[in-house]
Formats: sequence, structure tokens, C-alpha cells
Amino acid sequence: MADSAARPKASAGLRMALDYGPLIVFFAVNSLAPGVQLQRIFTATLAFMIAMAAAIAVSWWKTRHVSPMLWITGVLVLVFGGLTLYYHDQTFIQVKPTIVYAMFAVILGYGLITNKPLLQTMLESAYPGLSAKGWRLLTINWTIFFVAMAVLNEVMRHMLDWDRWVTFKTWVVIPLTLVFAIANIPMLLRHGLQLEKPEDAPVPPEG
Repeated sequence: MADSAARPKASAGLRMALDYGPLIVFFAVNSLAPGVQLQRIFTATLAFMIAMAAAIAVSWWKTRHVSPMLWITGVLVLVFGGLTLYYHDQTFIQVKPTIVYAMFAVILGYGLITNKPLLQTMLESAYPGLSAKGWRLLTINWTIFFVAMAVLNEVMRHMLDWDRWVTFKTWVVIPLTLVFAIANIPMLLRHGLQLEKPEDAPVPPEG
């Protein structure tokens, strides 16, 4: 408990950079790297993997903590990015968001069914004062969000070519995620959330 209290707290800006910085790097490298599309896919995937590893390292350096969500996302980026490079097939990196979202939906859904506050266990310090009902409502909302995002990614990766999918992943998914997080704040405040600034509320992870 003392270690948790002494741990430096990440600012909202740092959390955003850690969660979404690697995705911005992915988009930028895919847009700017030379070569044919296949070469750009591999270059962008490698850059994504390096940026994700850097995000985990920076999180530990700045806060002496890496969130479970960042760990899970980072491991899957490294695994599916490695498969993309090894098999020369971008399908792996495109399927990764679906698996991330589905995994979180299953974890949170299991918590709801079994009445185990799994989301509260992971994020309790980030939502001070939130009541048990607030945690349950937030878990329901996030579960629905993750299911919807998993389905949306599957639809988009089949409908769009690589470049358009990368653009969708960066410039549609991030705004949707932020809008979702902001939309939850009034409900959280009604159920006891105590934050100096509402923007300090965590946002869901990047898929």
C-alpha cells in the first residue's frame, strides 16, 4: 500500500502519449516510409513494435508502474507484429485490435457474470470515490464498447485497403475512444467519482 501511495502519478497527457503515441508512430511511418506497400507495411509494423516497447519502458521510468491494459496491448503488439514480419502477412497486425477488444470484453463480461469487480481491481486508484453501482455501470459500458469496437475493426479490415485501414485505426478509433470516455464522465460523477479535473479519468486502451 505504501509503495502504491509513493508511486508517481502519470499526468493525463502522459497517459494519452503512452496509450496512443505508438499508434500515431504507426500511422506516420506508414505514410512517410518509402517503397511499395508491402515494404511500408513491414516498416510501419516494426516501428509500431518499437514504439510500444518504448511506451512500456517510459511508463515504468516515469511512474514505476505499467498498467495491466498497457501490458496486454504491448504483448499482443509484439506477438502479432512479429507474426506479421515473419509470415509477410499484414492480416496478423490487422486482427490484433479485434483480439485486444474481444479479450477485454470477455474479461469484463466474466466479472459482471460472476460479480467479481475485475475493472475495479485494475483501476480503483484511478477512479476515487466511485460507488459499487458506478463500477458496475462503467464495466457494462466498457464491455459494450469493446464488443462494438471488435466488430467494427473486423468490418473495416475486410472493407478497406491497408492505407485506409491504418487511417481508420488512427483517426477514427482514437476519437471514438475519447468520445466514449468523455460520455461516461457525467454518469461517473453521479455515482461518487471524485476528481479534481474530469479529464483525469482514464481512457480505454488502444486496440
